[in-house]
Amino acid sequence: MSQYTDMATTINSTIEGRLDREISSFLKQSRLEDYHIELNKAVTYEDFLSNKMLIIVAIRTGIPYSLFGLIQAYTPFTENDWANFLDISTKSLQRYKTTAEHHFKPIHSEKIIEMAEVTKVGLDVFGSMEKLRLWLTTPNYALGSLKPIELLKDSYGKELVISELTRINYGILV
Repeated sequence: MSQYTDMATTINSTIEGRLDREISSFLKQSRLEDYHIELNKAVTYEDFLSNKMLIIVAIRTGIPYSLFGLIQAYTPFTENDWANFLDISTKSLQRYKTTAEHHFKPIHSEKIIEMAEVTKVGLDVFGSMEKLRLWLTTPNYALGSLKPIELLKDSYGKELVISELTRINYGILV
């Protein structure tokens, strides 16, 4: 393993731990009882992404910037990518960062979670953020010769990207 790979693994582990704590804290502050959800233990980031009811609560509550910042740091996407996905300016993203308790609107929260899901599936398939980033930015024949990242702005495109990642994971190449 290279020194760069070791450093990236350490950084990702640190961010994962912070994501786990932030998700747990965020969910404790959410109105889970309105959805008849009872948490008996701390919820990890991975638990959160695999529980559709918790995702619904997060979308409706609105992702706080503190959680978004960690998700942003964990994903392979740049600030410009995020601004494009969320259909807001980079200036707005920077302004939200300075606003103490900014919560994203549900439409933006849903997109943030979708990009977190793409990252999770991509890491499961490729095993590293660098390999995922390369795949996302390389034209893909199975996706109409578009770069997968170009399809992530809308939900249908995200589903195509997730489907292609799943096919790759199972060795079904077009």
